[in-house]
Amino acid sequence: MSDTGIQARRSAVYLLDQVLGEGRLLSELLSGGALERLPPEDRARAQRLASETLRGLERADRLLQKHLSKNPPLTVRNVLRLGTVELCNGGAAHGVVNAMVGLVSKHRELSHLKGLTNAVLRKIAADGPEAWAVLRAPRLPKWLRNPLIEAWGADSIAAMEIAHFAGAPLDLSARGDAAALAELVGGELLPTGSVRLATGGQVSSMPGFAEGHWWVQDAAAALPVKVLAPQKGETVLDLCAAPGGKTLQLAAAGAQVTAVDSSAPRMARLKENLARVHLPAKTRVADAREMSGHYDAILLDAPCSATGTIRRHPDLPHAKDGAEFAALIDLQETLIDHAWSLLNPGGRLVFCTCSLLPDEGEVQVDEALERHGDMRVDRAALDLPGVEPGWITEEGGLRLRPDYWPDRGGMDGFYIACLQKTG
Repeated sequence: MSDTGIQARRSAVYLLDQVLGEGRLLSELLSGGALERLPPEDRARAQRLASETLRGLERADRLLQKHLSKNPPLTVRNVLRLGTVELCNGGAAHGVVNAMVGLVSKHRELSHLKGLTNAVLRKIAADGPEAWAVLRAPRLPKWLRNPLIEAWGADSIAAMEIAHFAGAPLDLSARGDAAALAELVGGELLPTGSVRLATGGQVSSMPGFAEGHWWVQDAAAALPVKVLAPQKGETVLDLCAAPGGKTLQLAAAGAQVTAVDSSAPRMARLKENLARVHLPAKTRVADAREMSGHYDAILLDAPCSATGTIRRHPDLPHAKDGAEFAALIDLQETLIDHAWSLLNPGGRLVFCTCSLLPDEGEVQVDEALERHGDMRVDRAALDLPGVEPGWITEEGGLRLRPDYWPDRGGMDGFYIACLQKTG
């Protein structure tokens, strides 16, 4: 990385322009090679800077509005936002201001705004850090905040917003002994069996990565497989499987796993993960709705709004507007019905979504029970280490939220239900 970090900062501004100007997701940009030309350290820094700026966007805009009579073009605004976030989080004033002025001065169409950039950021450097510290946690946009308040109440959403602003620690799932893994990496063994590290770093250089002892997986995302409780030798279908954390869990339990996903690039990543951890599974690139056969157990991690993952994906509220929710809910219903047709009598289906919206969780299960007379909810499947009684919902599902475990660093929002086929 260069001494000024100019490449990383320039790339971070590009990512912000794409998310805030074009409505693109960071995951889409990164998988498309947006940072591919950068050295690994600059690549990691650019991603971190963009994510931190998106998390603190409301605070940055509140501070900047005092020093701007009108909004400059988006790219300059994002340079100012990035500089504000860096300055208010301990960045050296001289280095940050000079770097941001340099970014604007080298832009052919915006170089005339380098003086504005310099003046505004010098004012932020003087009074911004103190003002930043007393501002509220940034709020979700109204299109998402209002339905979530209706579902969970204003106080709960405020607590979730605090969790979102704090970001996410790094959680690992062990191929073998989780306690041994915690000792190996110096992490905390969570009550549900995941291992948590307060800070991440370069994952591929961590102890046990090359040997395939673990994989990255949020503690909430690790629970659906624990609820399914796969047995050695069972035939298990993992629908919408990529990037594959749950597939790895199923294979590690000794199940005969068939992993299905419609995305060839994501399935290629799943295969790479299987190879690294030395676990077997059949893989297939296909639409889950076109699958046939019969299975002892099925895991359906259905496509959803991903609103439960905002603490790890702060771009989501800014790149989306909720317009796709209705189509996703319809797709989830179709997938549940099709998966049910593939399940052996006496088998079990775990339906889960990384969503905070009841329409993508609790309501889906209520309606599925009405459609299928041979379906019942297996509440006993939720009797697991670390699962608190207050997380279990009226219909017998498991509702996880970012504001749970506040002293431990929170968790992703998830809904999980185990459905038993009685016929």
